Amino acid sequence: MKNSNFTNEYSQLKRISLQFITEKEFDKIDRTSVRLQFKKGETILKQGSHPTNIACLENGIVKFNYENETGKNLILTVVAAPKILGGANLFYKDNNLFSIVALEDCDIILIDSKILESVLMDNSRYAMVMFQIASEMFKQSILNFISLAYKQKEGRVADIILYLAKEVYHGYSFQVSLTRKELAEYAGCSVENVIMTLSKWQNEEIISLDKKMIKIIDSEKLKFISKIG
Repeated sequence: MKNSNFTNEYSQLKRISLQFITEKEFDKIDRTSVRLQFKKGETILKQGSHPTNIACLENGIVKFNYENETGKNLILTVVAAPKILGGANLFYKDNNLFSIVALEDCDIILIDSKILESVLMDNSRYAMVMFQIASEMFKQSILNFISLAYKQKEGRVADIILYLAKEVYHGYSFQVSLTRKELAEYAGCSVENVIMTLSKWQNEEIISLDKKMIKIIDSEKLKFISKIG
C-alpha cells in the first residue's frame, strides 16, 4: 500500500455526490479523504476490524473474502471498478463482516465515515442513494449463496464464469485475476473439482483455456448448465 497521486476529479464518488449535494459539501468529504494504491494481494478492509472509512474502488478488481473459525476461506463476490465498497459501514456499526482484498493493483479513495455521515444527515436523498449502493454490494453475495445451496459444482462454476464475463471483465474472453484455488473458494468446492470441470468444458468446446485466459465459446450451453444447476 502506498499513497497515490490519481485525481478525484472524475471519481465515481464525485459524480454521484454532486447530483445531490453542493460542491462545498463535497469538498468537506474530499479534504478528509485519502488516496491509496493497493498492490495485488493486499487487504483493503480487514474482517473483524472496526470500520472507520468508506472505500471507493476507482481502478482495479477486488474480492470479498470471509474466513471462518477454522481458517477456511470463502469468496463472497468479486467486483471491478468503479464501485463504492464499504458503504455498508455507514449502516452497520459493528466490526467488518469480511475482508476486501485486491486481486490486482487497485486505486482506492478512503473516506472518513464520520464526515460522510454528517453530510448524509443533512441530505436525505443523498443518504437514500448511498443506502441503495450499499445494498447493491451485497446482492451478488446473496445470489452466490443461493447458488452454493441449491446447485451442483458444475452449476456453481458456470454461474461464476458467466458473472465474471458479464460484470467484471465485460467480455467473453478474459484473463481471470483469480487463481484456481480462489475459484474453488468462490464456488464452494475443491480445487480438483474446479480444474476437472474447466477441463471437461474445454474438451466439450464450451470454453477454451490458455493458462489464466478463459474464452467462452458456447455461452448458451454454459447458461444451460447454470440453469439446470
